[in-house]
Amino acid sequence: MKYFITIITSFLFFSTSFSQNKDSVKFKLFDKTKSYYYETIMKGIKQEDSALETKKPARIMIMDQSSYKLPNKVKLYKKVWANPPISQGNTGTCWDFSTTSFCESEIQRITGKKVKLSEMYIAYHEYIEKAKRYIEQRGNSNFSEGSESNAVTRMAEKYGLMPESVYNGLINGKTFYDHTKMFAEMNNYLKSMKASNGWNKKAGIETIKEIMNHYMGVPPTTFTINNKKYTPLSYMKDYLKFNPSDYVDIISYKQMPFWEKGEYKVPDNWWHSEEYYNIPLKEFMSILKNSIKNGYSLCIGGDVTEPGLSRETQCAMIPDYDIPSKYINDDSRAFRFENETTTDDHGLHLIGYLENYKGKGEDWYLIKDSGSGSRNNGVKMPEFGYYFFSSDYIKLKIMDFTIHKDAVKDILKKFKEK
Repeated sequence: MKYFITIITSFLFFSTSFSQNKDSVKFKLFDKTKSYYYETIMKGIKQEDSALETKKPARIMIMDQSSYKLPNKVKLYKKVWANPPISQGNTGTCWDFSTTSFCESEIQRITGKKVKLSEMYIAYHEYIEKAKRYIEQRGNSNFSEGSESNAVTRMAEKYGLMPESVYNGLINGKTFYDHTKMFAEMNNYLKSMKASNGWNKKAGIETIKEIMNHYMGVPPTTFTINNKKYTPLSYMKDYLKFNPSDYVDIISYKQMPFWEKGEYKVPDNWWHSEEYYNIPLKEFMSILKNSIKNGYSLCIGGDVTEPGLSRETQCAMIPDYDIPSKYINDDSRAFRFENETTTDDHGLHLIGYLENYKGKGEDWYLIKDSGSGSRNNGVKMPEFGYYFFSSDYIKLKIMDFTIHKDAVKDILKKFKEK
């Protein structure tokens, strides 16, 4: 009997200990019509307020961060050079905006040149390559707006790069990107090819180009910079000194063996790239921190649809009612990725760090964003277009990053030795 009481007492003690969470949730009504995305971007796209559909406020659950003193000021962070954040508008091209920003920072780091590159030049050719594979595979290939960060270096390798001033993909007086109609037209056309079993590749690609030309304009084949004529490839190689093959993709997930290269199996890896270097979480976080401290920015990809990421504070944390910090490891990442509570839904550019915030041992990271969630604090605020990620948030929710190979040369040696 005494033994039984001891067991019950121990159970109650541990249950009470583990149930005393510091963090809590709160519910609020999110009125989308009051957001920058809706009031500025969507109104700019529609041009008339009357053309906008009425949206009822949505009830959302978020982490209550009101008890925290958060490092949500850009000035707190040591950062690399990057162009100011710009919006991807009403498109699914975060992969393009984040990686183009990353390339700009890399060009400045290597050459000292501060340039603004064209995201839409890359998007244009990415759609062509997607359509090609869709036709070649008889419709058994993903055709969507999404992609991965290494798509940008892949397209640059083949098609080169272009300044935004030469081609920005905005025509007929448009000021914000909106690919809704363009993508629907392309997608419906490709579906019609599948339905009719009419797989004329040449005609198919020409039609895709014609659709994009109508909505985005035609990218020039040559242009002049500083009184010198360039093609996109010569501009990239001779002027920018940018080599796409110098960049590698690092991933950390147990869905494939560590210390092996393999495929990141997500829909946006539509060409099934097997060029991902898979490493344990400990090494993943060590590389990320040491790289940004040594002046290398990173293009990161992962999940931003989390209660711990607040539109109010622009801070991303992992609340302890989700998982306590000490339990975040390779297995908790793999579990969430497998059950799809972690998804590959957004690309961002990591450009700064704040080490050992308030002497409590936690690092924070400055994240440049092209999406709508980071744009609710006033367009003139220094924090407009940025997030602030805790190290725990990255540990649990960021799955991969693109980086210059020199920043990870010791890690890459381990793969060569195998």
